[in-house]
Amino acid sequence: MTTMAAEPERIAVVIEDDADIRNLLAAILDQAGFTCYTCESGQEGIAAVRTHDPILTTLDISLPGIDGFEVARQIRAFSSTYIIMLSARDEEIDTLMGLDAGADDYLTKPFRPRELRARIEAMLRRYVTPVQAAAAAATPAPAPSPAAPTTAAPPPEPEKDETGGWLSHNGLRINSDMWLVDLDGAPLELTRSEFDLLLAIMSGNRRVISKDTLALELRGDYASSGYVSDSDRRAVEVHMANLRRKLNDPVASPRYIETVRGVGYRLADSRR
Repeated sequence: MTTMAAEPERIAVVIEDDADIRNLLAAILDQAGFTCYTCESGQEGIAAVRTHDPILTTLDISLPGIDGFEVARQIRAFSSTYIIMLSARDEEIDTLMGLDAGADDYLTKPFRPRELRARIEAMLRRYVTPVQAAAAAATPAPAPSPAAPTTAAPPPEPEKDETGGWLSHNGLRINSDMWLVDLDGAPLELTRSEFDLLLAIMSGNRRVISKDTLALELRGDYASSGYVSDSDRRAVEVHMANLRRKLNDPVASPRYIETVRGVGYRLADSRR
């Protein structure tokens, strides 16, 4: 996985066949400080992502030739660009299909430019937040609230390499400074959303992290406040399912991520 800097170059690719919407997206991204490359078809968009290595890609679903779902799947085969899928389809199944294909976010048309800008800025904040999260993981954990479940012994923590910035657990390692993940010594390619979820779980030191908290993380709301919809929670579930597949981590006998039914997720028990 490519090493990420705290202030990445702002390059974006717009894949949209409607000229008016394509020009609107380019204008919004230009105002946000991006160098923007626009494409009219899925194949052209895939080539542009491969050539320009953008940090952000906006992707329409209804494209000539191959549709946006297939474009997202092909892009995910070689790129971790943050994909915002745009569509006039507003059914939950379409959102879930988009996320399952590899999109990080889903926005229905017609959309308000201000809303898109807010999502873009939230995405950009996520480039520096993993560093802060790893730093927080290295500090003593606060005492649990009275409402939190307690155990007789403190929960085991993932191994921390203080010099290299790595968190390790059962052969899985993550480095928030370099934006790297490896599994049993082999590099693992994750989307930005999958990376953020894994970092949150591994930084939690066996504490249960609710779906609401993870949804807010994915939205860039690091104050852990704000409204969380059922759709937001389902998005977390879809991203988590994709992450589990890449980790080969079955729900019934997890090695890395344990599901706490009705609550959220936590790091699985340490195993030799």
